Amino acid sequence: MLVVLGFLMVATFMYLIMSKRATPVVGLILIPVAFGLIAGAGTDIGDMIVDGVESLAPTAALLFFAIIFFGIMIDVGLFDPLVRLILRLVRDDPARLVIGTAVLAMVVSLDGDGSTTFIITTSALLPLYLKLKVSPVVLTVVAGLANATMNIIPWGGPTVRAASALGLSPSDVFVPMIPSLVVGLVVVLGFAAHLGFVERRRLGKLTWKPDLMPLGAGPSGVGTTVGRGTDTTDGEVGRLAAGLDPDRPTLRPRLLPFNAILTVALLVVLGLDILPIPVLFMIAAGIALAVNFPRVVDQSAAIARHSSSIVSVVAMVFAAAVLTGVFQGTGMVESMALWLTGVVPDALGPFLAVITGLLSIPMTFFMTNDAFYFGVLPVLAETAAQYGIEPVEMARASITGQPVHMQSPLVPAILLLVTLAGVPLADHHRKVLWRAGVVSVVMLVVGVVLGQIPFG
Repeated sequence: MLVVLGFLMVATFMYLIMSKRATPVVGLILIPVAFGLIAGAGTDIGDMIVDGVESLAPTAALLFFAIIFFGIMIDVGLFDPLVRLILRLVRDDPARLVIGTAVLAMVVSLDGDGSTTFIITTSALLPLYLKLKVSPVVLTVVAGLANATMNIIPWGGPTVRAASALGLSPSDVFVPMIPSLVVGLVVVLGFAAHLGFVERRRLGKLTWKPDLMPLGAGPSGVGTTVGRGTDTTDGEVGRLAAGLDPDRPTLRPRLLPFNAILTVALLVVLGLDILPIPVLFMIAAGIALAVNFPRVVDQSAAIARHSSSIVSVVAMVFAAAVLTGVFQGTGMVESMALWLTGVVPDALGPFLAVITGLLSIPMTFFMTNDAFYFGVLPVLAETAAQYGIEPVEMARASITGQPVHMQSPLVPAILLLVTLAGVPLADHHRKVLWRAGVVSVVMLVVGVVLGQIPFG
């Protein structure tokens, strides 16, 4: 019964979200509560949800202070040189813009944090997408795919989880999968190029030259000529473009070296894993506020400027905690894992590594990485050992589903991305899920062809 309820809960949630009959926050709260009560949770559902909230509280804190920190860095102009370089390379070509989005997201994803990647990528490029009238959905799809594919780097999370669950070295899992990662990134660039060319054909060459006038200031200082000679004075475009206004009062050019050193130091310490990531962002945000905005009123204003993003994202994180809490507390996750491993016929035992790779695509979408790698993977690996398949081979196969996993509404970073870009989650899913599935399958196939993942 728990298996049926688990799948029904996921199907109901996805249907309501994809059909736009409920917002993610409403769906993440009400649907798990209803199915949890049907499963017999009773008054214990409160404890289950509290457990879920406690497990995701550090993530909420991370996003809260990461948005503040990188928002301040954007306000004070740290990323303006990078943005100017991108604008100079992109010029007036939508295809270059989309490909540049993929490259930027891949590079920034090296820090292993999806939230950071999406804050920087969206803040730098969304105003240009709106100016050139390129669909923001294209931005979320390309950035989401690039970051998701890079997510298998050891400090990104899933590789460490897979290695820890099976008692392996993360390097033994990751290094042989580098060819799969490279090919996956090439596929992402291919998707980006295709989407860019589609947008180029739809829009045609544009007349606005980003290297000749500042972003957000047209000839009249209000609008900018874009797309076949049309003029836009849209308030939302102006508001977003103002974030990169070269004359904005929040710029701190004299503090550019300090802010650059602070950001690099933060990323280095993140990689060293000295302190919990939420704590690091709390400290970094506090330092950034105190140094760049010494006056209390300016500090309050700096936080308020990013309050809408903070509220939206943190609300969805805590709403997702309801789903994870009910999933875990009712035993649905464990029951679904045992059922899936039980339905694999003995004849397919020698192919369990490939089967694990394929299962990781939907399963990591519907459950957290912790639930899959610490709950499902050990069961699959133990079964596979009977057929001579090594645990490290199972771990490699299990991380190939990450391009799809990162699009899940259970992943706070993807909720941040669609919120910052102003894109409905349903619209993002319609365009990204099948592409993410292709990237996952390609990475799995490359692993099989090169012998890193056994087949039979």
